[in-house]
Amino acid sequence: MSLSPAQVFAVLNAVRPPDQASPILGRAVVIGGSVAGLLAARVLSDYADSVLIIERDDLQVTGDRPGVPQGTQLHALLPGGFLHLERLFPGFREAAVARGAVEAPPEARRNYFDGRLKVVVPDDADSLAGSRPLLEGLIRQQVLRLPNVKTVVARATGLVFDGAAVTGVRCDGAPGAESADLVVDAMGRSSRLSDWLEQAGWERPVTRRITVHLNYATALFRRTEANPASTVVLALHSPQMEADVAGAAYFAIEDGQWMAMMAGYGDDRPGRTAEDFVRRLREQFPPEFAAVADNEMIGDVRTYAHADSRRRDFHAIKRFPAGLVSVGDAVASFNPVYGQGMTAAALHAACLSTYLRSKPDLSVPARAYLDMQKVVVDAAWSISTSADLARPHVDGPYPRGYRLSSWASRQIVAATVTDVGVARRFNEVVSMREHPSSLASPGVILSALRANRRARH
Repeated sequence: MSLSPAQVFAVLNAVRPPDQASPILGRAVVIGGSVAGLLAARVLSDYADSVLIIERDDLQVTGDRPGVPQGTQLHALLPGGFLHLERLFPGFREAAVARGAVEAPPEARRNYFDGRLKVVVPDDADSLAGSRPLLEGLIRQQVLRLPNVKTVVARATGLVFDGAAVTGVRCDGAPGAESADLVVDAMGRSSRLSDWLEQAGWERPVTRRITVHLNYATALFRRTEANPASTVVLALHSPQMEADVAGAAYFAIEDGQWMAMMAGYGDDRPGRTAEDFVRRLREQFPPEFAAVADNEMIGDVRTYAHADSRRRDFHAIKRFPAGLVSVGDAVASFNPVYGQGMTAAALHAACLSTYLRSKPDLSVPARAYLDMQKVVVDAAWSISTSADLARPHVDGPYPRGYRLSSWASRQIVAATVTDVGVARRFNEVVSMREHPSSLASPGVILSALRANRRARH
């Protein structure tokens, strides 16, 4: 009997690495050393004799990676992702804190919606605040310590096929190919896998896009408080606010710093200069933001543009080769405002772990993996795109039943400001610990309507 999406989420969020390695394949090759690729390599280390990561950047070099141009921007590690990192790397919290990451328990996180502070939600969802280079660097260090994981600095140029299966990866500058019993595509948004499949006579996956034209900027400020009461603060503006700033956030990160981010859509490009960044933090957001802006800015404001959210529907391909899967942004990348990237990658790793734990027949397409991954992608996609489609400048495509689901979403989001029960359920979903279907129950919607009625009166 097939599982419901909510049940799949429950299974994935309960999966743990095996107590001891149980290899079912000889060699696995991961194309890309991103967070998604590293987490896939960690999972594969339990099920493969050897794992090779092919990456253009030298993974032995610490600090910013040229292959991650958005690495200097603010990144969130949602509680769902933190849960998986702790399981894959026991002691991850302590190691991250030792490097300067700041703990972000529920009481240290504050969330504003249209200027109103949401209720404090008494849950157990812990997380960490730190820069992308710190978190990714720690993951990389933990993975590269594994005795059966190796790396090569190279650019993958194509796949090797033998009948109906992928059996290797070609690289530039190499006379032959890297053989593999399983290949994992972790090449990110710019993945070339679709082209490679089409060139080899396979079906090309349908790519869906929602154009959002997001512009965001990040700046660092000196932090004098060693242990601030609030380490993660988020303030979002609904489309009804008609503000040219869609939202802002700041985290306490390593090296005694605040990292602040501001975002706008379309022609709105707030915070591109230091003066504009500081002025908006002081004038357009709650007092905590002004307090951060009063500190010394470190370095320049760094900007980035995100044109669209996109997903490649590998699960829908009728003819798909064996020995091949994709993870992370290579499958789906979302509006970064919602901070889903690293957590989605962790859930893809959980899909891979669950799939390999079942000791599948690797001579046939990994349909069970693709089906689980679709549940994760659908969940993250529905969370981010439902909010994006409410923006006036975003013109679809709208899913079936969008008007009703959009109305329900507005009611639930509004109720999170005042209703603890609705807010707790909402937090479980946006932190990717529960499937969005849990918000669609009549009980949750009725609770939201009652809370909003009380708020109006």
